[in-house]
Amino acid sequence: MERKINVDRLSNLPWDVLDSILVRIPLKEAVRTSVLSTKWRLKWTGLSQYLIDDRIFPTGLVLDPVGRGDQVAGILHQVQVNHNGPIEKFKFSAYCRLDHSVLLQWIIFLGGRGVNEFLLERFDSPMPFEFPFDQFSCPKLRHLNLFCCTIKLPIVHAFEGFSHLTSLQLTEVSINTETLECLIHKCSVLEKLTLLDLEFGDPIFLKIQNTKLRYLKIISAIGDIILHDNPFLVSVEIRLRIPPIPNILEQDSNLVRIFSSLQGIRRLALSNFSVLFFSNGIIPEKLPCPLHNLTVVELSEVSVDTLKQAMVCLSLIKSAPNLEELFISVARPFTNGKFVTDFLSDKCRFGLYFNRLKVVKVRGVWEMDHAWHFVKFILANSPVLETLTIVSLRDGRFTEEQLAKLDRASERVKILSLTACS
Repeated sequence: MERKINVDRLSNLPWDVLDSILVRIPLKEAVRTSVLSTKWRLKWTGLSQYLIDDRIFPTGLVLDPVGRGDQVAGILHQVQVNHNGPIEKFKFSAYCRLDHSVLLQWIIFLGGRGVNEFLLERFDSPMPFEFPFDQFSCPKLRHLNLFCCTIKLPIVHAFEGFSHLTSLQLTEVSINTETLECLIHKCSVLEKLTLLDLEFGDPIFLKIQNTKLRYLKIISAIGDIILHDNPFLVSVEIRLRIPPIPNILEQDSNLVRIFSSLQGIRRLALSNFSVLFFSNGIIPEKLPCPLHNLTVVELSEVSVDTLKQAMVCLSLIKSAPNLEELFISVARPFTNGKFVTDFLSDKCRFGLYFNRLKVVKVRGVWEMDHAWHFVKFILANSPVLETLTIVSLRDGRFTEEQLAKLDRASERVKILSLTACS
């Protein structure tokens, strides 16, 4: 009887095929392949992608952040010693404390490996480290996420940027105004910019200028914002962490100044302090240039009992003739909101209509009386409205009997009155 011969077909696969298999499993499992045979002992150290997250640590074993950091350092050292090819992607998002010297060596190592995606997203660090931009030459870099570091360019105006970078995210990064402006401007094909909780020391005047930028997200303590020459922006989210600096000249209008550069936006998201920022100076009833492409507006923690904030919200809505979806979360009121009620009543009398508005959701209603006037306003002036949802943070909600008495411009609108836990 002929004996079967075991053939190791997996080990003899071309390296690009093996690599495509190993990068699709957690790194911990890829490392475990080293025990299969001598052929497999170092295969995991030559991968084209490395994702280091919490799955890499032993299950059920509680390690302190330093101990976890030592494990990660050991993995990075093995790769540096044995890897001799390109590394296309590196992502680091794990609860561990990695020594800054180890991290800096790894960043410099990656700089010479043709990395396309460098995503430093989360780790435990008592203080920021200085990112070595002068030694991080990555001509193919397309995605860059940095976390808890300091960015200093040796000679700001000599910085050449990243010619292929399309996405940049900075989280808890310490950087000055001039450096940030240069970094954004010199990345000539940048499409997506995310700035989260930047460290400036003092509130900063942020200038963003990039002709290819399409998506902008800012959640940070910013004193003032200048948007210049960003013709392709389609999505803008601005959530300021601090109250804005008041305009010295009352005739200035933050609303007009900013939105004159946002003619192409399709989605807009603002927070309470952001709306307050736009309420500085003159608030026009409608913007000089309509936002014809704007279809989705999200306003979070808005003070509906404050007249100037209500005027900003209404000015934006009126300036978006094709608005289809409106989402509002309401801050807890501190006044009776009578001025706002009178203001909305006047608008109803003058025949203001939202001719494309289909979906409205109001969340965080504290006082039903305040919401009642807004509900009446929306229902009476939205002829194609399909859904109106009101979520209260208290026990009260509108009854079907109350809602049935309201005038509706749309015959097919469905109204949901819900209660949620605060």
